[in-house]
Amino acid sequence: NRDRKAQHDARRPSSSQRGYNGTWDRERVKFLKRNPACRMCGAPAVAVDHIDPHKGDQELFWDRTNWQPLCATHHNSTKQRLERRQAKGS
Repeated sequence: NRDRKAQHDARRPSSSQRGYNGTWDRERVKFLKRNPACRMCGAPAVAVDHIDPHKGDQELFWDRTNWQPLCATHHNSTKQRLERRQAKGS
């Protein structure tokens, strides 16, 4: 699993190249203040997740209707597992 993640990270652009910059940080904080609970379980949200992966599409990246608040558990495991399953099915 660690090797798979390392290979994936080596191929992808940096976080700033993907749009995660100071503007994103400010908007993320505002969004989490308005949406403090994880959409999946109600625990405190710590991440703003893109419901549909933007894959570099800046219009989809900034589409707030495509954002959801998630706790660390759901962002770092559940959502990643769902995206891997979707990628295998396409």
